[in-house]
Amino acid sequence: MSSANIGLRIASRSLRLQPNTLRRSVPLSLSSRAVTAKFGASTARLTTHPTYAVRTSSSSFSTTAAQQSAPPMPQESREYDPEIRDIASYVTKPIHSELAFDTARWVFLDTLGCGLEGLRFKECTKLLGPIVPGTVVPNGTRVPGTDFVLDPVNGAFNIGATIRWLDYNDCWLAAEWGHPSDNLGAILAVADWVNRTNKAGGKLAGGKIFTIKDVLEGMIKAHEIQGCLALLNSYNKVGLDHVVLVKVASAAVVSQMLGLSEKQIADAVTQAWVDGQSLRTYRHSPNTMSRKSWAAGDACQRAVNLALKVMKGEPGIPTVLSAPVWGFYDVLFKGNKFEFQRPYGSYVMENVLFKVSYPAEFHSQTAVEASQKIHNKLKELGKSAADIDNIKCRTHEACIRIIDKQFKPMDNFADRDHCIQYMCSVMLVFGRLEASDYTDGSEAATSPLVESLRQKISCVEDPQFTKDYHDPELRTISNALTVQLNDGTVLDEVVVEAPLGHRLRREEAKPHILAKYKRHLGPHLPESQVRELVDLGMDGKKLEATDVDEYVGKYVVKNSPFI
Repeated sequence: MSSANIGLRIASRSLRLQPNTLRRSVPLSLSSRAVTAKFGASTARLTTHPTYAVRTSSSSFSTTAAQQSAPPMPQESREYDPEIRDIASYVTKPIHSELAFDTARWVFLDTLGCGLEGLRFKECTKLLGPIVPGTVVPNGTRVPGTDFVLDPVNGAFNIGATIRWLDYNDCWLAAEWGHPSDNLGAILAVADWVNRTNKAGGKLAGGKIFTIKDVLEGMIKAHEIQGCLALLNSYNKVGLDHVVLVKVASAAVVSQMLGLSEKQIADAVTQAWVDGQSLRTYRHSPNTMSRKSWAAGDACQRAVNLALKVMKGEPGIPTVLSAPVWGFYDVLFKGNKFEFQRPYGSYVMENVLFKVSYPAEFHSQTAVEASQKIHNKLKELGKSAADIDNIKCRTHEACIRIIDKQFKPMDNFADRDHCIQYMCSVMLVFGRLEASDYTDGSEAATSPLVESLRQKISCVEDPQFTKDYHDPELRTISNALTVQLNDGTVLDEVVVEAPLGHRLRREEAKPHILAKYKRHLGPHLPESQVRELVDLGMDGKKLEATDVDEYVGKYVVKNSPFI
């Protein structure tokens, strides 16, 4: 016998376990009585389910156990978790708030502009387009700023990724942070695909033709679901990324758009909760990287994919949140249930935050605004950033947890746009903060003065700022900077509590939001087309009445220099 065969025979003998060893190694082989005592009768029955192929009354293990075991027990009808039922019920009801629709219109324009601006960055565009190059999907989704024609799942990713790429779209800050307009990736992709298909003779969603008003209403609902789930529940504290809420909100809204029943909407929402959830690893040092810029696009495509599976008859998981041991609460939320501050309505859209002045993580917006004021003050004094000895930043707890990176290396774009010290330093040195300042090799990224200055900025939590941050009547994002110069002079502290895009400064912000939208359209579209889109965007009634496919068609760019 060859040495190889001898080795195999020895290995085979060593793997033959004694019966008592097997029982210790495989928990499912506990006796039926022991399982009943520990978990209850219903769990004990699982040990004879053919799926597990485990015997509880025999001392030997057999791969034929599945063939010998009893047939599966018939499933009893189960109630959906109330959190699931509330979401499914909410999305089937109309929205009546005029303020919410007006705000949604501004969010819609701003978000589309952010997507076009994202196309100017190669790290973004390399991820876009059909999976198989050259594929054109019949009646497919169009991606603004390109001439791609994609299936709605990939279309949702493409639109969602461009929207989120520069961290410049709207923001919601609470126990959990996030960007509710991320959901537009899923909503717009599905609405455009349904329209084009139905106009070609299809019968998706009962033959529905969506208008922009339908999209705005979907946005209001998605904002509300994501925002209300974030008000009192911190997903980041258990290591989960906030894009789980994009997936859940988009799944609910898209399911309703596709004409699914309330039960099917609930099924899609449960599928979103049970789907593998993203970790925040890619948002934090030492692993900060570009996935944080396309994670929302990934959530959008997953939401659409799950909704379409349910539309084909895939059922849901009624107790996906509350199921003992295996549910979301026990597996991923440390056994805690979600808490809610208010019922679903239109609160989040009415109070959402716009990023107007700077392409910067929102917790830094007021600090960057304060830095701009200090930059101007230094010029008045005949000084510059080079004359600064140190800076103290009074801030809120969330800022410290997310973007306080005083001494951490700035290895890439993702590190820089999530470092409050870097963003403030760029403003103090150059009197500006632009998306290009985050790129490798840029003037700001290679500036020795920016690098030395950011290490002189220390953050300290102000408990009152943290309290105001969570106050539903305020929701301020306060930062206060105190600068000490090399000669010992201490400048007056500069405090900014509400950024320009805050509800308290909304009317002040609107001209800036419009200017931002125009600026983002300019590199992609002829001036005449920019004017047409701006005029249409400012005419609320006309915009709302426009068919989605016709509107999206105005953003199609053939042979874009950025793709």
